[in-house]
Amino acid sequence: MKIGSEFHKELFCRSFIDSYIQYQPEQLPWPKLEAVALDRLRKIPFWEEALNTELAAGAKINAYLPMISDPLLYEAVALQGEEEARHGRLFQFLIQHYGIETSGQAPAQLSGNPEQAFIDFGYGECLDSFLGFGLFKIARQSDFLPEPLFKIFDLLLQEEARHIVFFVNWIAYVQVSRGRGAKVLRGLSSVWNYGRAAQRMMGVVGNSAQSNSQDFAATEASVFLDNFSLELLISECLMENARRMSEFDSRLLQPQLLPVLAKSALRLVTAFSQHNSRSNEKIAS
Repeated sequence: MKIGSEFHKELFCRSFIDSYIQYQPEQLPWPKLEAVALDRLRKIPFWEEALNTELAAGAKINAYLPMISDPLLYEAVALQGEEEARHGRLFQFLIQHYGIETSGQAPAQLSGNPEQAFIDFGYGECLDSFLGFGLFKIARQSDFLPEPLFKIFDLLLQEEARHIVFFVNWIAYVQVSRGRGAKVLRGLSSVWNYGRAAQRMMGVVGNSAQSNSQDFAATEASVFLDNFSLELLISECLMENARRMSEFDSRLLQPQLLPVLAKSALRLVTAFSQHNSRSNEKIAS
């Protein structure tokens, strides 16, 4: 399949549109939580950030839609906008249903070029999802929250996986159509944009840490992070990403840079860990 061709466009758009799942957030089987589980849920610090991210995503997509002239691309991007807005409604319902306190901070105002905002969001979503796949797996295996809640959150992750596959194919299609489709150019663009996405993520993490008064990282997170290590996190991210990506048509492009970087990081972390273990053994002997 030629990247940037009409066939490519039909494939990634139709695959996205045809895999749409119909549901209403308010009608999902939200479980009644016991006191311990409810307390854990309420102490997780990122619900408001997740809500604002999804609300901002829907607004960014709606702002970008008038710039799309191709009917099929318009339909697919509009559908993603609907799904992002639905994610926002889901987090709103979660917050209200379980009495989670928020600061009432409004989503960031839109500014700049709508297409660039959509691109920035797309790369950020790829990065967020890659990390989220691994963290979700670790938390689920630890039974940190009741399984019915994880089933609801898994539905969101399935849609996030669809979004990132659609995005990497969309951005490649756009780059080719504008004469910037050489593999080296697309690779350099990915490196640049992922770097910017990582900077934005670190800014969000820093702001969240400063504004959140609950010491979640040192208390509640330890419940499912007793055996946590960077090596474990990277391994789970890689395995979960591979599992979720295997569900898509093999002809479609998938995010490549993050798994490559993660594999390199895993080799370094593993080597460092083994070196430390040998050093400790020598000291002990």
